[in-house]
Amino acid sequence: MKKLYFIALILCPFLFSAQVSINLNGSPDVLSGGTHEVITSSADPVDISFDINNTGSNDATWRVTRYQMNVPNGWSDYLCWGHSTDPFGGTCYSSSQMNDNPWTTPTSGSFAVGQNEYGKLKVTIDPDEANEGMAEYRYYISYNGLLYIDSVDIRFEYALNVQESKPISVSIAPNPASDYIQITMDGVQDANMKMVDVLGNLVIQKNISSSENIDISSFRSGVYIISFDVPGMKSIMRKVIVKH
Repeated sequence: MKKLYFIALILCPFLFSAQVSINLNGSPDVLSGGTHEVITSSADPVDISFDINNTGSNDATWRVTRYQMNVPNGWSDYLCWGHSTDPFGGTCYSSSQMNDNPWTTPTSGSFAVGQNEYGKLKVTIDPDEANEGMAEYRYYISYNGLLYIDSVDIRFEYALNVQESKPISVSIAPNPASDYIQITMDGVQDANMKMVDVLGNLVIQKNISSSENIDISSFRSGVYIISFDVPGMKSIMRKVIVKH
């Protein structure tokens, strides 16, 4: 069966931290406070890997909390969590071990992540072949399993009659940035772009083409959210950090 995967981002304004940055493994796009979407027509397990980056000035020891927001009957999930240099991929926890909701990695699996280092979080979603539907999971990052400092959501849809379409991707570089950002879109020619600060104040609104430079040299240092609206499609959102 064919599989279809695509990424979209939604805004979770209550969870932003300058100490943590969450990326899909191998991608420069920041997913902190956002949602990674997967659509598949196969009931095979799907692995989704995230890089949890330490952007602070001190070593960090993090724990991961998995919260099942909405999961169809018969579906299961498990995860592995470890330092990026761990040759074994970290410590893995089976669905039978993760029997609470929410569930948090134990202190016995803790490890230090130095400045500019990252931990790897690999999530596996295993849908029940007899139960099509959509599942929603949230993964919190915290120091103690209680006070959450960042998060990323997974929205996973299993549907046998998925229509294949061309995926859309948006990349922004550099990020963090000080003078300009280069926006590159693939799968769409133009979109309506809005850029707001963390208080929701609009700083830019314009139509952009598939590739465009945006001057940010006059912006204050901080976190900004950029949304891209394409007719007939879900809005795509990205977080940008401005540093001067």
